[in-house]
Amino acid sequence: KYIQYKDDQGLEYERIPVPDNLKEKLQNYRHALLERLADADDEVMQRFLDEKTMTPSELKAAIRRAVVQGKFLPVLVGTSLRNKGVQMVLDAVSDFLPSPLDVPPITGIVPKTGEHTERPTSPDAPLAALAFKIASDPYVGKLFYTRIYSGRIISGDTIYNSTRGVKERVSKIVLMHANKQEIIAKAEAGEIVALVGLKETKSGDTICAENAPLAIESMRIPEPVVSMAIEPKTKADQDKLGMVMRKFLDEDPSLRVQYNHETAQTIISGMGELHLEIIIDRMKREHALETKIGRPEVAYKETITQKATGIEGKFISQSGGRGQYGHCVIDVQPAEEKGKGINFINKIKGGAIPREFISAVEKGVREGALNGILAGYPVIDFDVTLVDGSYHDVDSSELAFQLAAKYALKEALARGKSVFLEPVMDLECVVPEDYMGSVIGDLNTRRAKIVSLGNRGKLKTTRCEVPLAEMFNYANALRSLTQGRASFSMEPAFYAQVPHHIAEKIIGARAEAAAHKK
Repeated sequence: KYIQYKDDQGLEYERIPVPDNLKEKLQNYRHALLERLADADDEVMQRFLDEKTMTPSELKAAIRRAVVQGKFLPVLVGTSLRNKGVQMVLDAVSDFLPSPLDVPPITGIVPKTGEHTERPTSPDAPLAALAFKIASDPYVGKLFYTRIYSGRIISGDTIYNSTRGVKERVSKIVLMHANKQEIIAKAEAGEIVALVGLKETKSGDTICAENAPLAIESMRIPEPVVSMAIEPKTKADQDKLGMVMRKFLDEDPSLRVQYNHETAQTIISGMGELHLEIIIDRMKREHALETKIGRPEVAYKETITQKATGIEGKFISQSGGRGQYGHCVIDVQPAEEKGKGINFINKIKGGAIPREFISAVEKGVREGALNGILAGYPVIDFDVTLVDGSYHDVDSSELAFQLAAKYALKEALARGKSVFLEPVMDLECVVPEDYMGSVIGDLNTRRAKIVSLGNRGKLKTTRCEVPLAEMFNYANALRSLTQGRASFSMEPAFYAQVPHHIAEKIIGARAEAAAHKK
């Protein structure tokens, strides 16, 4: 059939016979579809070889089988601006994509035992659901978008958040239709709904039945790579800024917010320059909040490059009355597995440090690692082993051991040869062939490492790893290089050591900024 639209907005359309001048093109496209589909489905292959015609319903069923098996991916076109093709895309979602019954049972961990278990996609199984998004609504408050994998939720039910170990009451269940809401009495396995009334739940939390607890693997939230200072244009908006930030933090687990008391600025950190620009735009658009913003800053880290052993830290204070005494000995070494932060290992034997003070030593190490010795950036990817120490029966305290651990860590970082780490991005550019040389030349000036080159139809692609520090305002640069005919995508990949000459500039800039604040 041929789809003919009756208006400019794509609201009214009709299916009519294919015009004569398009029949040959239709046959060519259909033949190409069957050729591709035959590679993914044996039944279609046999029909194709036997030159037997397939009915539309048989063709839809074959496409669905191949899609569900992950062997075939249909691509449809449409435009949301004029709604042309949107109805066909929605029909294809229903016809071809797997339903909840087509996917394997959800797997998770029983919190108390750590055992892996499965839940079938059935409303009769115990409840297992994932709260994957939070949005604010001016009428009902927070909406917790939830995918129900098994079981059912009834309005008014008390459910169990196994991630946080708390009970929650569902006051309403809302079925969302774009921006329209439909209150429903219950929701079952396979449905995506919004829950109202939850207090403690966050994005990525598992919701389940208390008598059959399950923890589904949560979303992995990467560490932020870019920070920006913001402050309201008027002092009257300071409280409003705090309220808006709390709302955004609930909705976006990848956003971080800190308040700098020295500069009276709020520091927001996120996944990239565009992420923070969207946050700023939403403040203005949704909350009429005007802010002054600083230049985005890279979220550098520090780490050690070699092992240091037998590092002592002592805190002894005696100024009348009860004194303070804490003493610990630590070993540090670079972590074998990167991206895991700090690994604290306790190897105290014979009660050299009482058990109640071990956690204070760990707390001191973690607090000390928030500010490295090179330029005050957080220290990551190292192992700390507590090997020895001593205590005083009267004067020892948690605070004394925290301070002793901080002193020991500072010395360990110096002896461990601390270096800077910078976020490296995975960048893909799609470029017309005529501009490929200019784009690669520009990437080379940005310290990029080309990983692969390829083709995408008539366009060229390049994938590379490039330091985030070199990528600010890249959208404008790429537009200028290619007359607006190229596109790119970028996401955080890993942290890598900063070259020595760049590290010196970072230290200098950090020192200059600190002096300016004074």
